[in-house]
Amino acid sequence: MASGGSTIVHGGLADRYARALYSLADDEQILDETVAQVAALGKLIDDSADFRRLLGSPLIDVAQAVGAMRAVLEGQGFSPTVVKFVCVVASNRRLAKLRGIIAAFGALVAERRGVVTAHVASAHPLSTVQREALRARLIEAGYGQVNIEEQVDSTLLGGLVVRIGARLFDSSIKSRLQRLQYAMKGAA
Repeated sequence: MASGGSTIVHGGLADRYARALYSLADDEQILDETVAQVAALGKLIDDSADFRRLLGSPLIDVAQAVGAMRAVLEGQGFSPTVVKFVCVVASNRRLAKLRGIIAAFGALVAERRGVVTAHVASAHPLSTVQREALRARLIEAGYGQVNIEEQVDSTLLGGLVVRIGARLFDSSIKSRLQRLQYAMKGAA
């Protein structure tokens, strides 16, 4: 029970930080720059195991964490706004949550800009042609601007599973076989 409540708290925490950064960047009229910089920060975290270890280390005290974040981010050319924001996160002992905060910020920006994220699972990576055809079909279905997040799931055997918000479109061979199996059981 405690872990379920903990998950809700962390989601709320990331959302609060994301909204604060969004408001700050919007007020200072540097939203587009901040969006690009936060995306770059997410890529830095994803690409650097050393940086991820630094973020997750409980052994570093607050002053060291703030100093390390400032040095790394300024060295990488991040804007003062992003550097200050990450230093606030470090000061509040929330560096381990930084990747989640970045994801929440990206989701908030997409929501405010009317961009819909389609989570797509496929048995094999989508080709450029398949990706663009899927994007076109989703736009035809009324989804406007669509950002596609792909995941390869070899258990699907073939086809796609597309999740947009609460809607699920499952055309995978795996689910077709399961439906056929249920239908055959019902006929027997």
